[in-house]
Amino acid sequence: MENYLLNIPMSESDPIIDNTKFLYGFTQSILNSDRSIRWVGITDQNGIIINERDRQGLKPFLSIEENHEFAINTITRHKTRLKFEPKIGELTYTFRRYKKMSRCLIPINENYYLLLTMDFDEYNFDKIIMEKIVPLIKEKKEKF
Repeated sequence: MENYLLNIPMSESDPIIDNTKFLYGFTQSILNSDRSIRWVGITDQNGIIINERDRQGLKPFLSIEENHEFAINTITRHKTRLKFEPKIGELTYTFRRYKKMSRCLIPINENYYLLLTMDFDEYNFDKIIMEKIVPLIKEKKEKF
């Protein structure tokens, strides 16, 4: 196998390939965990999306560029609230409902975050997040 961006040979056991496979599988597992999930993205601590998946057949509301800008802004806002965690506790998730969809931020660890969008008409979001998504994060957390 060859990395065409760098034009250097890569072995199948290359950490970059292993990480890419892991991220693809993880985001796909989150996306498959509930039919109401529209989009899943994993960001680094700066809000840069390092992997993302859309529900098949979905027409996204935001362009790729807009989604990336939204992710950066979401992580930046989250970081402004970290100073309150010693008093109010660590964040489990944030959830924002818009007229066309809902967005969620779930910290994976101090360096990575899971962002996802859900259909607007999904009202069992807490159950989905706490019973389906958070357990998947806990199961794979050590790989991040």
